[in-house]
Amino acid sequence: MSVRSGLPSTAIIGAGIAGLTAGKMLADYGVPYTCFEASDRIGGNWAFGNPNGHSSAYRSLHIDTSKYQLSFRDFPMPVGYPDFPHHSQIKSYLDEYADSFGLLDAIEFGNRVVRAERHEGGGWTLHTQAGVAREFDFLVVANGHHWDPRYPEFPGVFTGDVLHSHRYIDPDDPIVMRGKRILVVGIGNSAADITVEVSSRAMRNTVYLSTRSGSWIVPKYLAGRPVDKYGGALPYVPRRVFRWLVNTVAEFVAGNPEQWGLPKPGHRFLDAHGTQSVELPLRLGSGDVIPKPDVERFDGGTVHFVDGSAAEIDVIVYATGYNISFPFFAPEFLSAPGNRIRLYKRIFRPGLEDLAFAGLAQSVPTLFPFVECQARTIAAYAAGEYRPPPVVEMEATITADEQIYLGHVLDRPRHTQQVDYYAYEWQMRREELPQGRRRARTHGPALPARESETR
Repeated sequence: MSVRSGLPSTAIIGAGIAGLTAGKMLADYGVPYTCFEASDRIGGNWAFGNPNGHSSAYRSLHIDTSKYQLSFRDFPMPVGYPDFPHHSQIKSYLDEYADSFGLLDAIEFGNRVVRAERHEGGGWTLHTQAGVAREFDFLVVANGHHWDPRYPEFPGVFTGDVLHSHRYIDPDDPIVMRGKRILVVGIGNSAADITVEVSSRAMRNTVYLSTRSGSWIVPKYLAGRPVDKYGGALPYVPRRVFRWLVNTVAEFVAGNPEQWGLPKPGHRFLDAHGTQSVELPLRLGSGDVIPKPDVERFDGGTVHFVDGSAAEIDVIVYATGYNISFPFFAPEFLSAPGNRIRLYKRIFRPGLEDLAFAGLAQSVPTLFPFVECQARTIAAYAAGEYRPPPVVEMEATITADEQIYLGHVLDRPRHTQQVDYYAYEWQMRREELPQGRRRARTHGPALPARESETR
């Protein structure tokens, strides 16, 4: 006869911060799971030199969010860590997290999911690097979204060296950048860090920074404290007041970038990702970095800019963001064209009850507690203790949430997944999870329980 075995067998793709947190929460709810990781180590983007090629960490990288905001809520960072830890300290922190909660035993290292196929009636077959097909009831995708480099397209041919920031390690690896003419394209945090590093006079480089649009460049400290420490009470301020306050203060502190030769942003501070850098304004103001507008075209080793100027360049570093990619899904089944994918609470795909995503968002100002919040929801869902609303309501809510989080931001691929962590976490904790528990009690689990044959 056929009987319910209860909890669904669950697979997690990826052992970065989202995959680790999802595993921890699933274990808390007693849900059996297996995590598939292509690498030989945990950490994803924070595993410097990760053999799976998915780390964008460079040798000098420090976090841009202070440890006070970045810490998992149930596992604070060590007291001895500096305000802005180095990437090696973040990796150690994740190792301690995995060890403390016994997460390593459920991870199959070096076993990439090559293809994930959904059954017509639900459930999954995962084809792995080991050449074995595995069956699961529920799939959690946590493969990250900072590993597939996005390149701009400019007319002409450039004959020098080209490097995306994803591959940048330091001024000597993988390209020796000493005594060179270097163009950095982009104005985000990676662009700022790399520009500062290669523009040191000791490198004997000539460094240009090209951006098609401006960015508000803010310091990491304000009045001696990490800037994000001032945000603790802001979730309780009305949203309109919150936006006015943050925009006004941030733009005052940043100052007009035109004074350094960069374009003035055509948007308010919260309408796009700001850039955190103490040193970039100094390098621009000292003449160590030469600002340039957008690239118009290439002509061999000559780069022409839209203002009519040109420069001879040896190396171009593109710090131009990433594509959202799911290489294990058939494109006709699920993809993210233009980096857009509609997800309920950035987790659930309406109509696919046995699929969830973790960490697929640009959470401002902090990511780790955001994935912790998502993982708690995913685990409750798998355990039958949370149920999302009907598909029609899910779709309507996605549209409403996108208006809240994206209605004011620039229409760029890097902003399509942006969420305000404080507003998100408050809404999930105070409204969505309690309502989802009531829906689960009334209507039962949304994820069907497994049926198994016994005699």
